[in-house]
Amino acid sequence: GETRTSIGRIKPELYKQKSVDSEGNRKDDVKTCGKLNFTLQYDYENELLVVNIIKALDLPAKDFTGTSDPYVKIYLLPDRKKKFQTRVHRKTLNPLFDEVFQFPVAYDQLSNRKLHFSIYDFDRFSRHDMIGEVILDNLFEVSDLSREATVWKDVHCAT
Repeated sequence: GETRTSIGRIKPELYKQKSVDSEGNRKDDVKTCGKLNFTLQYDYENELLVVNIIKALDLPAKDFTGTSDPYVKIYLLPDRKKKFQTRVHRKTLNPLFDEVFQFPVAYDQLSNRKLHFSIYDFDRFSRHDMIGEVILDNLFEVSDLSREATVWKDVHCAT
C-alpha cells in the first residue's frame, strides 16, 4: 500500500551527509595564523631525528608596531625535558629561521612520538606571547623519513 506520493514527507537519508561533514570539519574550526615550513629526516647511523625549521609565513602582529619578534620552541613529545629553540627574529611576520635540531631517538620509537612546535613573540619587558603551535602527531605522515621531507603546516592560533 505505499503508492501515495512522497511530497512533503521527510526523507532522513537525504540529511545524513550534513552531520558526517560537520563532524569531519570540527578540527578546521581551529583558527590558523600563518604557516610553518620545516623538513624532517631520520639519520639512521646516529639514531637522530633531524628537524630543520626553515621559515614561518604570515604570522600575526603581536607588537604595537604591527610586527612580531618570533622564535620557535620545539619538543619531541612525550619528552618535555629536551627542547630546542630558534633565534629570535626581530620585527618580522615572515621569519627565515633555517636552523637544524637533532633529537636522539631510536627509529622504532618514532611512531610513539609527536613533534610539537610552539611559536612565540619575544617580549623584552614582559612574558613572551604564544603566537600559535604546530603539532605533528604522526611523523610518518610526511614520508618514511629516509630522505629529507619538506613539510608545510598551518599554525594553530594560541587561545
